[in-house]
Amino acid sequence: MTALRPGLTPPSPACPSGPGGPPAAARRPVGPQAARRSAGPVVTELRLSAFAAHRGAVFPIGPVTLFGGPGGSGKTSALRAYEALARLGGGESLAAVFPDPAGCVPERAVADAQGRRGFRIGCTTDGPAGPVRLDIAVQAEPALRIVGERLTGGGETLLSTALRDPGRSMVQAAWHTAGTVPVTRAPLPDDRLGTALLPLRVAGRTEGQLRVLAAAEQTLVALRSVFACEPQPQRMRAPVPAGDGRLRRGCDNLAAALDRHTRCGRRHARLLAAARAGCAGPVTALGVERLADGSLRASLGRGGGGATPVGRLGDGELRYLALALVLLTDPGALAVDSVREVPPAMQTLTVLADGLDRDLDGRQLRELLSLAASIGAAGHLRLVGTVTEPGALRAREAPGVTVVDLGP
Repeated sequence: MTALRPGLTPPSPACPSGPGGPPAAARRPVGPQAARRSAGPVVTELRLSAFAAHRGAVFPIGPVTLFGGPGGSGKTSALRAYEALARLGGGESLAAVFPDPAGCVPERAVADAQGRRGFRIGCTTDGPAGPVRLDIAVQAEPALRIVGERLTGGGETLLSTALRDPGRSMVQAAWHTAGTVPVTRAPLPDDRLGTALLPLRVAGRTEGQLRVLAAAEQTLVALRSVFACEPQPQRMRAPVPAGDGRLRRGCDNLAAALDRHTRCGRRHARLLAAARAGCAGPVTALGVERLADGSLRASLGRGGGGATPVGRLGDGELRYLALALVLLTDPGALAVDSVREVPPAMQTLTVLADGLDRDLDGRQLRELLSLAASIGAAGHLRLVGTVTEPGALRAREAPGVTVVDLGP
C-alpha cells in the first residue's frame, strides 16, 4: 500500500503551481477585481437572452458562483449553456454540443412563418484585451445552424456573421481590419463558432486585425479552460486499472487520479486536511493500494494500521472527496482539453459542478466553498455550481462567493 501512512509524502520539486496554490500568506484577497487578478482570461458574465426557461437573463460569474433555487428554476440549464459555449470555443460542432436543440428553445416560443425557432446565448470575458462580448443566435428548427454571431470589444464590432442564403450551410462573416480595406468579408460554416475559426483566418498584419485576434483568443482561452464535473459515487467504489490518472467527468477513475495526486506533497497535504474536515471518524492518511491484479483501490487511513476502502463510504463522503480532489489537483491531471498553445500559468481553470450540494451535509458544502474561495484567490481556479438547499444560500456571507438566487 502506498501513501497510506500517518506521515505525508515529502513535497516534490517537480510539483507545478496551480490549484494547490502558494502558501496562504502569499494568496491575493478575493474581491471585485478578482477577474483581472486571475492568471488568465475568465468569463465574467453569462447571458441567456433566450434559452430554455430563461429570457433576457444576465448572470455575473465570479471566482465562486452558485446558482441556487428549487427544481425547475433553470439552474442546470445555466450551466448547460456555459458548457455549450466552452465546447463551441473548443471547435466542436453544433450537432455534438446540442444533441437535442429543441430542448434549448425557450418555453412557449412560437415558430415564425418559415417554421423557424431557436435560442440565443452569450458571455463576456475579461483579460488582456479588456471586456469582450460574444453573442450567438442558433436556429434549432427546422435545421440546426448558427444564424448570427457577434464579437465586440472596446466599443467596436470585431466580428459579425449573418445567414444570407438559407439554402447554403454557410454564413456571411465580416471582421474588423482597420487597414486599407476596413472590413474583411468571407463565408464561414454555419455549424461552427466563427470566433473559434478567426485565428486561422485573420493574418494579424494590421492594428485592427491584431485587435480582432486578441479578442478572439482571449474568449477562446477563457472558454476552453473548463472542466465539467459530475461525480458518480456508484461508479467510484470498485478498483480501477492503473493508467495516466487524468480524472474523468464522472470521477469513476478516482483511485488512479489520487495515485497521481500523491506525487505532489503540497497538494496532497491540503487534500488530506480536506478529508479530515469532511469525512467521519479519524482520518490519518489518504492514498491508494495496488491489488494483486494490478488494479488500484483508494483508501482512508484510520490510524493504528487500519484503513477503510473508499468504496465503503457513503455517497456524500465519496462526492465530497472527488470534488475536493478536483479543486486541488493539477489541471493537467483532469480530462480537459486545455489550450496547449498557452502556458498553464496563464490559464484559469473553471470547474462546473451541477448539483454541487447533492448528498452533502452543510459542513461538507462549507468546506468545499471555503477551499474553492481560498484556491480561487490565487487566480488559477474558479468554481461555478448549482445548489438546491436553501441553507446553502447563506454562502452569500462568504467572501468571494457570488450567489445567483433563481427561486421565487
